[in-house]
Amino acid sequence: MSVKHSGCDVTHGSHATHNQASCCSAASTPHQVQPEVACCSQPAKDMGTLADSACDSLAQYQRSWQVVGMDCPSCARKIETALQKIPDIVTAQVLFATEKLVVQFNQQATVAAVEQAVSRAGFQIQHSTSKVASPHSSPRTWLTQADNRRLVLISSAMLVAALMTQWSSELAQWMFTLTCLLGLVPIARKAWQLAKSGTPFAIETLMTVAALGALYLGETAEAAMVLLLFLVGERLEGIAAARARSGVQALMALVPDQATKIEHGQRVLVDVQDLRPGDHVEVAPGGRLPADGQLMDQAASIDESALTGESIPVEKQVGDTLAAGSVVVDRLIQVQITSLPGQNAIDRILHLIEQAESRKAPLERFLDRFSRWYTPLMMLIALLVVIIPPLVFAQPWETWTYRGLALLLIACPCALVISTPAAITSGLAAAARRGALIKGGAALEQLGRVTMMAFDKTGTLTQGKPQVTDMISLTDLPSSQWLAAVAAIEQGSSHPLATSLVDKVQAQGYTIHQASEQQALPGRGITGLVAGQRYSLLSPTQLDVVVSAAVTESIEQLEAQGKTVAVALQNKQPIGVIAWQDTLRDEAQVAIAQLKKIGINSIMLTGDNPRSAAAIADKLGMDFQASLLPEDKVQVVEQLSQLQPVAMVGDGINDAPAMKQASIGIAMGSGTDVALETADAALTHNRLIELAGMIELSRATLNNIRQNVTLALGLKAILLVTSLLGITGLWMAVLADSGATALVTLNALRLLRFKPSVAD
Repeated sequence: MSVKHSGCDVTHGSHATHNQASCCSAASTPHQVQPEVACCSQPAKDMGTLADSACDSLAQYQRSWQVVGMDCPSCARKIETALQKIPDIVTAQVLFATEKLVVQFNQQATVAAVEQAVSRAGFQIQHSTSKVASPHSSPRTWLTQADNRRLVLISSAMLVAALMTQWSSELAQWMFTLTCLLGLVPIARKAWQLAKSGTPFAIETLMTVAALGALYLGETAEAAMVLLLFLVGERLEGIAAARARSGVQALMALVPDQATKIEHGQRVLVDVQDLRPGDHVEVAPGGRLPADGQLMDQAASIDESALTGESIPVEKQVGDTLAAGSVVVDRLIQVQITSLPGQNAIDRILHLIEQAESRKAPLERFLDRFSRWYTPLMMLIALLVVIIPPLVFAQPWETWTYRGLALLLIACPCALVISTPAAITSGLAAAARRGALIKGGAALEQLGRVTMMAFDKTGTLTQGKPQVTDMISLTDLPSSQWLAAVAAIEQGSSHPLATSLVDKVQAQGYTIHQASEQQALPGRGITGLVAGQRYSLLSPTQLDVVVSAAVTESIEQLEAQGKTVAVALQNKQPIGVIAWQDTLRDEAQVAIAQLKKIGINSIMLTGDNPRSAAAIADKLGMDFQASLLPEDKVQVVEQLSQLQPVAMVGDGINDAPAMKQASIGIAMGSGTDVALETADAALTHNRLIELAGMIELSRATLNNIRQNVTLALGLKAILLVTSLLGITGLWMAVLADSGATALVTLNALRLLRFKPSVAD
């Protein structure tokens, strides 16, 4: 997939420090920490949502850090809240999937303030430029982590205290109290840090108040148990979060840290970040490509399964493009690098994942807003539960204080808040593994509601590589003359029909002269001057001259065979007919059948003639509309969208307006930059067969979200009633929070193993 980067002189992953606001930094390499400050004063595109907003707001600098210690997306929001207090910051965003903090600001002194704010909020800044592993990802280091050691020590102390009750209940109570207080110290410290940084109603605050309240009431064993359950829940959240990020981390690991570079005939080991376009590298069998490149020597088998999901190695020829992260199967090869640091295939996928995380689904945005007033409201209700029964109904203070503390723990919205982002993150990661990039929760949510899918023809349903099949002369002019003239006006065009015609004429040995006054006629064809004569190549439906019945019959016969036909004219006189034949993608028929199987209707929108479109549509078993100009496609999509949610799949610049008009636009990975930028999703490896899987995955994600919200709210509702009635206590209340949070996260992780019901 190609993503265009323009307007920036700073390459991705650049380690040069910029002290003046004279450039616009590109986004840093997604899996690397960028320890220097890059400046941003000119508009920059293709840098992601955050970077674009920074440039638009004329932020002078941009910097990214790796953040360690986040267990769930709510941790990311805590950091963002803490950074909002720094006045110089223009924008700040924490990307949970890649554990990256990206900040735009105007004064270099703000760097220290950002790092202090993150530290005060209870999280760590990673300064190393090495790839960062999740603190929960390695079981070998489990006992070396401070949080895990504390969990083991508290569990052991509680077991000792429980055994001590057999001999001395008073001593056991003191042991429970001491265990609870010692275990509560870091939690209370973090609660204080979060309160100072702008998050006073964090779960750490509620946990501290509840534990101290239980100790005050003499419920020492229960206070210690509440603390233990809370720590267990935190560990489960951390492990679940690491699992959710495992797909992204596996993607990061595909690119090696070093490469063997060929310099003056010598092999030199260099850092991948030092490679530049034009460099030659050597990759041994079993090695991974360090960057995008072109194969220089003999043909080789390349395993692209990590990127495409295809288990069978692909045979590559000399000059073929190779993607970073691919594995060389059979022989030592040399590759010429074509991508800048931070701009290879893996980096672009990670970049889109980061973009996707910043685009929240409507339901996720609602839950974010809901949680901001929900927790303070529940704390007020808990306070009323404590004071109203004793003051108004003369009930015991101890009883209602205890129930109020239980309600306080139930009030934490962690499970509810994480229910949507956990499912969406897992859904996006599962889609990326299958070669489908979906740009955010909003697109993922909309995709699940689609009931109609519109397709462009050339380059989407077909290979996009038409070949000239017929060249019929209608004049006494030598074929070499009129074909060379028509090819001359097509020179320079990137349209598949134009390039195939030029190649065909050159292959026949005809001399193609220079044309002038070339003008593309959108939806009609092209015209230009060659040797003082005006030549045109037009669609048969757009001719403004009358052709003979024999010519009309020839055109109809060619179109009935599914061929694209154009008429060549010299000074408005027909001189020839040219026909092209494009071939369907191998998986097109299967893809349309799979969509039909899951209840999705398909329609082909093409500028081609009706007979040629009908021939293609009949093979695929789908509806079609033909002879459409780009603006016609927009109108058709708009009409369809008024009746039902519509997805538009395309690959060209002329498809971009229709993709924008649709409920959701899906671009082919080999398409133009405009189409890729306009689209809400992309098939990175042009596999139409993934479309049905994408929709099924989206539907599964929406179902998963509903399950998570029901689980989170249902447990809280049940525990709310039972706590007020005195049936359940503090330890069950903390289970309602930590347990529900762990359950919804684990439920969301099921999406990582999602397999569509339609056959691959």
